[in-house]
Amino acid sequence: MMTPSATALADLLELLARMLHARGYQHDMFPAQWVALRYFSRARRDLCTASELARFQGMANGPVSRTVRTLLQKGLLAKCKEQPRGKAEILELTASGRALLKFDPSREIEAILSALSDDKRHLLGETLENLIHRLSPPLAKSA
Repeated sequence: MMTPSATALADLLELLARMLHARGYQHDMFPAQWVALRYFSRARRDLCTASELARFQGMANGPVSRTVRTLLQKGLLAKCKEQPRGKAEILELTASGRALLKFDPSREIEAILSALSDDKRHLLGETLENLIHRLSPPLAKSA
């Protein structure tokens, strides 16, 4: 196989991103809601807050709070019964949220990636991390 040009690779990455994004609109869910469900299913309990989800995604609290509110209304997330004093509310998946994750559209790509050799997954991981790092906006310097 010939080495693809940088333009061809960028086109392939964009196509893949669009395909993954389109799959995110399943089960009356938006892609951001799937990301949030995945996050709350994997994060340590003390990091299961809307603010920590926003930090994880590198997003402002407003849009993330709306996503969390929607998931609470859908019954997919709930506020934990025991909350730490003076801290952000700890959230957890409900039984419905855990059940819905069985239909997570990202599972399809996970299956494809799991079939790759360790070397190929390692190289892909390094490449994607490099792209994300280089495309991330610089952190704002405090005055």
